[in-house]
Amino acid sequence: MRRLELETLINSPIERCFDGARDIGLHVRLAGQSRERAVAGRIKGLIGPGEWVTFSAVHFGVRLQLTAHITEFDSPHRFTDEQTRGPFASLKHTHAFESRSPGQTLMRDTVEFKVPSGIFGSIAEPIVAWHLCRFLEARARGLKGALE
Repeated sequence: MRRLELETLINSPIERCFDGARDIGLHVRLAGQSRERAVAGRIKGLIGPGEWVTFSAVHFGVRLQLTAHITEFDSPHRFTDEQTRGPFASLKHTHAFESRSPGQTLMRDTVEFKVPSGIFGSIAEPIVAWHLCRFLEARARGLKGALE
């Protein structure tokens, strides 16, 4: 299991950051480089407890689909989505939010993932980690820009 962590300080209130991170339309706009779109489940608006969404996106030149289910939800502090179907052996993304000074929020993304086993998986894991890290950083920058 591989773990990635990213912290982003956003000059916006915690409630706004929490809602921005779970806004399907904003997520799709911020993931434009991968031609991502929501194709099933909650395809627009704010995803909430127990809901799911299927995204279709192009990564490494291949169109992939990933279905994520909200498995933990504590507004406005934390929510977790987990892959129920998709290219990873497992993927869990926890979005945590902490109020700092008035109107400022620390957003922490923690992603735990495992690639499919086998020789290809062991070779691909560092490449996938690098790509996923770049994807998360771009999303966090975009979210920060949209909310500030």
